[in-house]
Amino acid sequence: MSGRPNIVLVHGAWADGSSWSAVIERLQAEGYNVTAPQFAEASLEVDVARLHQVLARQDGPTILAGHSYGGQIVTALGGDAPNVAGLVYIAAFGLDEGESIGKLLAQRPGGPALAHLDVDEQGFAWMPEDDFLNHFAADVDPVRARVMYAVQQPLAWSAVEEVMGVPAWKSQPSWFLVAEGDQTIPPDAQRHFAARMNATTVEVSTNHVAMVSHPDDVLQLIQTAAEAVQGDN
Repeated sequence: MSGRPNIVLVHGAWADGSSWSAVIERLQAEGYNVTAPQFAEASLEVDVARLHQVLARQDGPTILAGHSYGGQIVTALGGDAPNVAGLVYIAAFGLDEGESIGKLLAQRPGGPALAHLDVDEQGFAWMPEDDFLNHFAADVDPVRARVMYAVQQPLAWSAVEEVMGVPAWKSQPSWFLVAEGDQTIPPDAQRHFAARMNATTVEVSTNHVAMVSHPDDVLQLIQTAAEAVQGDN
């Protein structure tokens, strides 16, 4: 509908664009133009370049929503995203300049979902089925969770050592959904990210993949961001 920002949804590690399906359906029903691209997750540089490619196709202001490692991609845009009007973090990393996921995990270990990652010969980390079903997607219908496991997008483990530059949230309004039962990124870490970026924050009783298990809560936060941005224009 006229005047509404575009919505670009950025998936995280061990997920793909289809993880946003329920949110996409709801946003489209509300009249939003939505894009949920696939990311190779081979390096932060490659993923940011892919996001720039997608943003160049958007006509007008755009809200970015990143889940998990997708928050890292969104954050790494820095100030180089002239058509981005706001950032939404869904149980995501929101690092500051000079930080890396690896440093964060050394100081504040991740949840049990990350306990047994299988790094292959090419350096990509895969999540074992037991950890995926019982920790990563613990509150997702088991049939749906097994499909998610089958299509998981592994993360180049070298990406966790990549250091963040000037974060995009320093120059963009932000919203943050904290997943209270997250077994991948600890909820306290999410609260820390949200507080220092001065994000409008909601807490939901959900595990890590909130957009799958609680799509209405995710929809509401994205709509809140979109309406705030629309009101400022």
